[in-house]
Amino acid sequence: MREEAETALDEAVAAGAEYADVRAVLDETESVSVQDTRVEGVERQTSRGVGVRVLVGGSWGFAGTPRLERRGLQAAARTAVALARASATTQRTPVRLTPAEVMRGSWATPHATDPFAVDLGDKLALLLAATAAARTVAGLTLARASFDAWRTTKWFRSSEGSAIDQTILQVSGGVDCVAVRDGQVQSRSFPNSFRGYAGTGGWEDITALRLAEQAPRYAEEAVALLSAPDLPADVATVVVDANQLALQIHESVGHPIELDRILGWEAAYAGTSFLSPTDAGSLRYGSPLVNLTLDTTTPKALGTYGYDDEGVPAGRHPLVVDGVLRDFLTSRETAPRVSESARSNGTMRADSWATLPLIRMTNIHLEPGEGSLGELLEDTGEGVFLTTNRSWSIDDKRVNFTFGCEAAYEIRGGRLGRLYRNPTYTGRTTEFWGSCDAIAGPGEWTVHGTPNCGKGQPPQTARVAHGTAPARFRNVQVGTS
Repeated sequence: MREEAETALDEAVAAGAEYADVRAVLDETESVSVQDTRVEGVERQTSRGVGVRVLVGGSWGFAGTPRLERRGLQAAARTAVALARASATTQRTPVRLTPAEVMRGSWATPHATDPFAVDLGDKLALLLAATAAARTVAGLTLARASFDAWRTTKWFRSSEGSAIDQTILQVSGGVDCVAVRDGQVQSRSFPNSFRGYAGTGGWEDITALRLAEQAPRYAEEAVALLSAPDLPADVATVVVDANQLALQIHESVGHPIELDRILGWEAAYAGTSFLSPTDAGSLRYGSPLVNLTLDTTTPKALGTYGYDDEGVPAGRHPLVVDGVLRDFLTSRETAPRVSESARSNGTMRADSWATLPLIRMTNIHLEPGEGSLGELLEDTGEGVFLTTNRSWSIDDKRVNFTFGCEAAYEIRGGRLGRLYRNPTYTGRTTEFWGSCDAIAGPGEWTVHGTPNCGKGQPPQTARVAHGTAPARFRNVQVGTS
């Protein structure tokens, strides 16, 4: 589709675009699900088309088309230019793009085995082996297992001269164990909730999970939760497991630092932000131990790519340093709103050829501290260990939050003790991160993908990730949902 991208770009410029970029996109997806001994679903989809974005008179216009012949591409380009001209009649502030280096190159996700080339029978055998292993545990009601693959091939061209071809390959897989008794429904998921592991890579990353070997342990925990007590309400010291802390980063750091939310340009889906553009460099976001980094180069992370949808290359950018906010997630249009010298840090993405790019989280990581989880628990003495997200709620400014987890453990004498069911914890964003007084070290640091991040209207779905190690927070309200 390289030729189609170049044709659409030429047509946009010929129609009067002062700036234009074009994405020709081929999206391929596959989703496989099983429950117990049954195949629940096998779904494959392919979508291809071209999105044309233009600037005319300082206003944006956009049009997408699945018609890839010259006439269809010409119509889309002309529609985008016409929309930009119409938008300019109600313009308040002209769009100004910060400079970006002209890029010409290609990028592809490293992997060993193309998941789309693996026989469906092999995928079903792996998933059914996992559910069969889980169902060996007495008292388990059902087991589900799933596999997903996404391949996005993009040809990006801009009127500034950028020409980028890239292929992003992403996979997910996991097993859910569900126990039901006397009105109680309890579940434990491996290696995470909401369809398990998710990352960039190939089929080898799914087989490496060894789902069938892990499933019985999580099935036993699901059954044990049926008899466990609710977590008592208290103000406690908590150690948050890495898979739960990843979603904490996502909701209370990732979304609030999206600069389009901060500027009030994005509010229709999940609100705006408590931050101001002037907070960079001064606002204390967390304790001095808290260091958060945007890194779109992290190997295997779900938000890793070569270039964003404005042609800005992937990179590593500090966001919070020693607890102080330093930067936001930006685009070529929003970065100059912070300072004249600011440049995009490469977070613009669209979820298809038919949608406009938005500022989206990519990989946002909490940098590790030191020591093992065992040493962290031993140092904690008394408290609560919270693991694996079950639910989340946060207000439209991203300040007040409540998270529910699949399980909690009492920490007593520096070791994990009694199991609790239906645990929740509640807090306020900067107070919570300000109470962080320990983070486990690099040996405990793992990356967790979130394949369903929603934003925009019409809504778009992005696949993002967060690396973290288990961390300790003081004086946190805990309880039961």
